[in-house]
Amino acid sequence: MNKAELQTKADSLTDEINFLRTLYDAEITQLQAQISDTSVVVSMDNSRDLDLDGIIAEVRAQYEDIANRSRGEAEAMYQSRFQELQSAAGRNGNDLQSSRNEICELNRSIQRLRGEIDSMKGQRSALESAINEAEERRIKLSTGRGGANLHQ
Repeated sequence: MNKAELQTKADSLTDEINFLRTLYDAEITQLQAQISDTSVVVSMDNSRDLDLDGIIAEVRAQYEDIANRSRGEAEAMYQSRFQELQSAAGRNGNDLQSSRNEICELNRSIQRLRGEIDSMKGQRSALESAINEAEERRIKLSTGRGGANLHQ
């Protein structure tokens, strides 16, 4: 895997994180809107002994309960998303390490093959020299014997 592919993966993960953040912010806004849109029905007793402090305390308790539940749900959802992202980041980190290991192995193979190529070039050069020397000896032998043609 080359650097461009790894950069593409990193950009993709960054885009995913930004998308999930935007999604999280939208869900928080939606939950806050639900909290503010929640209506509380207050029933009144027409008796002369209205306990307004008690009613206000009860309504406040209901609002606090709704807010706490919504906050808890939002926090649980955030934690779940965060753990999903951490897991994805871990997997991608492992993939990146595997790619790096593969690149190192390929570089070692390339170096080994280059060594073999250089060795083969040396052998080829030695064989060409031997062929040239043999050809020169053949020519010398053929011209040294009055033009007799020797075949090997």
